Amino acid sequence: MAKYDVTVIGSGPGGYVAAIRCAQLGMKTAIIEKYPTLGGTCLNVGCIPSKALLDSSEHYHNAKHTFKEHGIDIPAPKVNIKQMIARKGDVVKANTDGINFLMKKNKIDVFEGVGSFETKNKITVTKADGKTESIDTDKIIIATGSKPSSLPFITIDKKRVITSTEALNLTEVPKHMIVVGGGVIGLELGSVYARLGAEVSVVEYMDSIIPTMDKTLGKELLKVLKKEGMKFYLSHKVKEVSAKGKTVTLKADDAKGKELVLEGDYCLVSVGRKPYTEGLGLDKVGIKTDDRGRIEVDNHLQTKVAGVYAIGDVIKGAMLAHKAEEEGVFVAETMAGQKPHVDYNLIPGVVYTWPEVAAVGKTEEQLKEEGVEYKVGSFPMRALGRSRASMDLDGLVKVIADKNTDEILGVHMIGARAADMIAEAVVAMEFRASAEDVSRISHAHPTYTEAIKEACLAATDNRPLHM
Repeated sequence: MAKYDVTVIGSGPGGYVAAIRCAQLGMKTAIIEKYPTLGGTCLNVGCIPSKALLDSSEHYHNAKHTFKEHGIDIPAPKVNIKQMIARKGDVVKANTDGINFLMKKNKIDVFEGVGSFETKNKITVTKADGKTESIDTDKIIIATGSKPSSLPFITIDKKRVITSTEALNLTEVPKHMIVVGGGVIGLELGSVYARLGAEVSVVEYMDSIIPTMDKTLGKELLKVLKKEGMKFYLSHKVKEVSAKGKTVTLKADDAKGKELVLEGDYCLVSVGRKPYTEGLGLDKVGIKTDDRGRIEVDNHLQTKVAGVYAIGDVIKGAMLAHKAEEEGVFVAETMAGQKPHVDYNLIPGVVYTWPEVAAVGKTEEQLKEEGVEYKVGSFPMRALGRSRASMDLDGLVKVIADKNTDEILGVHMIGARAADMIAEAVVAMEFRASAEDVSRISHAHPTYTEAIKEACLAATDNRPLHM
């Protein structure tokens, strides 16, 4: 029987990062993955492949709509969806191969199969052919992630009624894609196919899209996506989704009870994700899950069983790859006797539509609910020279600061490269900077990040320079 200091179950961003950090700290480490490739949902059927398709669809959209204005004359571009999907596959393979290299580099043993508890120090790995082997381990990190959720009355047939996994592998551009859910996944994949020529209809239960983010961002993104042809049905409760042949029919009621009926050739169900703990055998060691299926952990991310930890989507908190990574490092360093920390308020959230949406810290709605006195400064992207040069005029940066101390409490942005720009806000808030601090930092000109400086100037004493 193999013997290890720590065994990680699951090889997504949380799992493989936890394994690497454990190995760096001198622990003999094993990682268990049920699928033939490492990387979990993020690298195989999530973050990486979706961004590959988002970039491809953005190139096509620009070739079709903006090249001519840039002085680039080309024949009318055509979508080669098979090549687009093939390139996406190559991107995924390059990333998963990279994880294999990192496991070898850090001398981490990889076991392929389903890992399940026999005891808190013994894991059984069941391979695809049914054969088993056992691992003896001092500590265990559960990093099994999540899977797409659905609604009880919807049958996912994976052909016409699909999840994000199937949406990443379509062999045709839909004529009409119906999207159930106006959150991150639905909007990202909906925008991919809208840009490629599909009619896209989004049906959302709440009264806004990306409802967990600052309302300003949802309103701005809604305007942009509507301009690109996407249709939205907000405050609609889906009650039926049925597929017959190549036709999918959705029925929903609005807030007043009026029925909406939509017909399309695909329906993407994107109503969130749920923790994945099947096959772990948690009951054998007395580990319980809450009413949402999440594993319960303490402030050190340890379960009620000493030496058994859980991280990422399988515990409470935002289901984000980078949140899982931070927790993986946190647990590894905790095991090694260090005193790491994770500030959950400073984990940014991003929507990779175009323009991108990004945020960190408190929303205006949260601060109102908490009774915190605050002030707001915002600046439109279209007022920037860099935005005019690139024709990326949509969006804004919104900075929220404490009314009395000027400390930055939240930064919310929509615009070109917002996913990268948000890092500046995270750094500023990590060091508890004031809006004035950031407004006095020299930002290169012309850049998109000048909008952050201008928004901070607006928040400090309402004196933006370029508006």
